[in-house]
Amino acid sequence: MTKLATVLSRAEFGVQAPQVRVEVHISRGLPGLSIVGMPETAVKESKDRVRAAIMNSGYEFPRHRITINLSPADIPKQGGRYDLPIAIGVLAASDQVRRDRLLDVEFVGELALGGDLRPIRGVLPVVSEVSETGRSLICPVDNGIEAALVQSCDCMLANNLLEVCAWLDAVDELPRAEINGWQKTQGFPDLADVKGQEHAKRALTIAAAGKHNLLFYGPPGTGKTMLASRLPGILPDLTEAEALETASVASISAQGFDPNSWSQPPFRNPHHTASAAALVGGGSNPMPGEISLAQNGILFLDELPEFSRHVLEVLREPLESGKIIISRAARTAEFPARFQLLASLNPCPCGYFGDPDRTCECSVGQIQNYRNRISGPLIDRIDLQVEVPRIPHKTLRQSPNSTTNSLCVKKQVIQSRNLQIKRNKGKCNAQLEGKEIEQYIPLSEPLLDFLETVVDQLKLSARAYHRIIKVSRTIADLAGAEDVSQAHLAEAISFRGFDRAQ
Repeated sequence: MTKLATVLSRAEFGVQAPQVRVEVHISRGLPGLSIVGMPETAVKESKDRVRAAIMNSGYEFPRHRITINLSPADIPKQGGRYDLPIAIGVLAASDQVRRDRLLDVEFVGELALGGDLRPIRGVLPVVSEVSETGRSLICPVDNGIEAALVQSCDCMLANNLLEVCAWLDAVDELPRAEINGWQKTQGFPDLADVKGQEHAKRALTIAAAGKHNLLFYGPPGTGKTMLASRLPGILPDLTEAEALETASVASISAQGFDPNSWSQPPFRNPHHTASAAALVGGGSNPMPGEISLAQNGILFLDELPEFSRHVLEVLREPLESGKIIISRAARTAEFPARFQLLASLNPCPCGYFGDPDRTCECSVGQIQNYRNRISGPLIDRIDLQVEVPRIPHKTLRQSPNSTTNSLCVKKQVIQSRNLQIKRNKGKCNAQLEGKEIEQYIPLSEPLLDFLETVVDQLKLSARAYHRIIKVSRTIADLAGAEDVSQAHLAEAISFRGFDRAQ
């Protein structure tokens, strides 16, 4: 007696989900079950879960030699996602369920001992890739809301193994995944709550409009963190493609994806004790870090010099390339990392250097060592560098300015983004590179002469030169101007405050 069945499933490989063929072979010999094809511990343990689930669902577990091959063998297999396809393969190979539907559907899901289906991590990349094949997918009910986000996929939901078997035998139908049972949360603080600091608010608006990196520096208690927390509230909602990309990264992370945050730009705020691996991702089985979880959103680094210099240096490449490649001996994984960097810092360890109202107690060496924790190349990649000074206490008694509330500023940002997307062929100003800058942001000879003079005086780099041009274009877009003027360039240069301070 020799029987063979093949069931299709998907592996977890970064933000991708390569296909895995679960081949189940039943032959004569002493009863036993072995799994081959580079399974990790959780997959090896699935044989016990599968045996109990099959028996508790009223089926017979074959008393023969069972060999399960997870193909291709060179991809590491992990997690409990293969429980359901293995169980279906065993039942199909032993002729307890029909096989005629197996080639048109894929399966993922972890089995409880009683046969119930439990949710898996990373179902969104699975659904995205299954949709491109034209096949259907069966997954646990608890993954239904996430799976429904990819509307091009025919995704069916099951509570337990019995329901899946009933569908295979054409006895009953399975419900389809639908987007219901959740509402988008809106809990961002309002920009109007910040009293004073009009220059910093202006920088925040420019950063949101052009996707520019932003640095706030100044003494403690001036509102740097308060301003930073208002940035998500003035950003436009993500497009469907951006939202799917962001959700896919969150789906494979340890915390999972929250459907209530769908279409909202992520805001990541890691503590300064975070390691380099926590920031960029890592592990023997590479997982996304904070920069990937901030995809299409914001990475906020509060108290920037308190981070390890080594940790900060790993940001330099992703800030330019928009991706991070994590290489290990066994495998290499690539994660997206196109984020806006938002940072804040004090001017010195005590925080009061240059403050007319307080005396700084730091020596010149202490101040220099403090600032040396942030490398010049990293600062050079930050488009807007804005001082947030202390404000008079009487300013705190003023009523909120209705023209600077988050809703009004968000409308300005959306209008500016629409201009950029139309002119720049789908890119925001901060994303322009090389010849694109000359093509989409042409400057007259007098403006180029003016800019070159200022850059030479401030001893700025070529990178800073191009970033000033891109910021000036965003300022012009906010003003509705067709061309960049000297006033726009001058304002963009005024936002290189930390360069001038250095």
